[in-house]
Amino acid sequence: MDPLINRMIRASKLDIDLYEEVERDEGAIYQAFLVVVFSSLAAGIGSARFGHLNAIVLGTILSIIGWLIWAYLTYFIGTRLLPEPQTEADYGQLLRTIGFASSPGIIRILGLIPPIANLIFIIAGIWSLMAMVVAVRQALDYKSTLRALIVCLIGWIVQGLFIGLLLYLFRLSPRIH
Repeated sequence: MDPLINRMIRASKLDIDLYEEVERDEGAIYQAFLVVVFSSLAAGIGSARFGHLNAIVLGTILSIIGWLIWAYLTYFIGTRLLPEPQTEADYGQLLRTIGFASSPGIIRILGLIPPIANLIFIIAGIWSLMAMVVAVRQALDYKSTLRALIVCLIGWIVQGLFIGLLLYLFRLSPRIH
């Protein structure tokens, strides 16, 4: 089996050892980037029934930006605002683990099946959040899953506000012909 696919499956299974592995593997940053791209493309394809090709491209770009922002926010919040005594991490470790935490998002491609589309997107969101909590707990060396969840939620809210602001600005910017 392809090493990337194997890692994505393990990440989706919430395999703690996988998150420790990619935390240590600095070369896994490229794989993490691909996981984020694949997950966002799956979401775009799963939403294709709405017929917005531009949304797939913009969604992929915003997903990458969101990943970079969320990883930094998580790093900052987790190491500066809410660290545990043993917390030690760098931005790259959060990028790699959080990138792999988006692996469950691949199932959003099943959004092409109208009767289950909404359910698939809800399941993918919850599953990805669970993976994110595991990724953050491992990358920040937390003993507390609740602390990892709080860090994820704070980062998610701030990142969502930032992405919302970007979308708002794009809609208000003058169109260039």
